[in-house]
Amino acid sequence: MKVYHKTITVTADDLDDLNHVNNVRYLQWVQDISKEHWQASASKEVQENHMWVVSTHFLEYKAAAILDDIIKVKTYIKKSEGAISVRIVEMRNSLTNKIILKAKTEWCLLNSKSLRPIRVSEEIKNIFID
Repeated sequence: MKVYHKTITVTADDLDDLNHVNNVRYLQWVQDISKEHWQASASKEVQENHMWVVSTHFLEYKAAAILDDIIKVKTYIKKSEGAISVRIVEMRNSLTNKIILKAKTEWCLLNSKSLRPIRVSEEIKNIFID
């Protein structure tokens, strides 16, 4: 599996009323890194002919992140079956390595022209394998 990494520094705009990162922001980061991984890995042609939509999100909050925390984020495809790929996203505090969030998202692959679900081909599966 090919792992994609990035870091995020928590800003004031990311915080909720308790001065912790807002749950909605975590979900946005899950979607952002997923999109970035796809765009960094798939060819322009593959991206033009395919698109992903979310069918389910499961987020497990383990600890709070606060202002100026630096978060290490990683994502990878756990498996693909039919039109669905299961993507894992993990977020950790960069100083303590403590897990902040684990997410499992099921993404459905669509033909970008017909917007109909299509099977994840071996070509696309191979994009995410080392």
